[in-house]
Amino acid sequence: MTRNAAESKPAGPGRPKDLAKRAAILDAAKRLFVLQGFDGASMDQIAAEAGVSKLTVYSHFGDKDRLFAEAVRAHCELGMPTRLFEPHPGVPLRERLVDIGEAFFAMIMTPEAIAGHRILCSPQITGSHMPAVFWEAGPQRVQNSFTALLERRIAAGELEIEDPARAASQFFTLLKGEPHAQAVFGYCCSGRHDTPQEHVAGVVELFLRAYAKR
Repeated sequence: MTRNAAESKPAGPGRPKDLAKRAAILDAAKRLFVLQGFDGASMDQIAAEAGVSKLTVYSHFGDKDRLFAEAVRAHCELGMPTRLFEPHPGVPLRERLVDIGEAFFAMIMTPEAIAGHRILCSPQITGSHMPAVFWEAGPQRVQNSFTALLERRIAAGELEIEDPARAASQFFTLLKGEPHAQAVFGYCCSGRHDTPQEHVAGVVELFLRAYAKR
């Protein structure tokens, strides 16, 4: 085989894919899933929005279910990067909890996240396999990472928690609280006017009262 022929041969399955195209596809998928829902957004539309062929979309992600899961994972990774959960034993526990809480609250309160939550609660999606795909790609990943952080702090003697996974779930549920429910409903006339920082600080204080080692 000549050198020119070898250079013109398309990349095989084992070769690295174009990361810029992958990022463009994910960005397009996140926009269209939010605007049109899972059923309304087609792979053809996503390919056109990303400026690539439909074959390229399938080459990177396989099918629409996997693309949706990767879009959710990318959104969570952007708002809750892995570094937030890395071991930093020298950082005070309260500071770690506040950093994680503020990042989580900011992520779930974006217009895109609120729109996505409404889509997942729609009759077309409820009862399908998509809520499970979403949960495992996004919230479960975040909760697992936070559980591991709690376990390290328990081992260091800073926390007393019998069920770290349950405590992690409680932490994120408290962070959502009333503000997230009101945002999903489109209701903004509550008598409370806590800033995001005040809301997160209150949740962290409550969490430490329950689980900080005395």
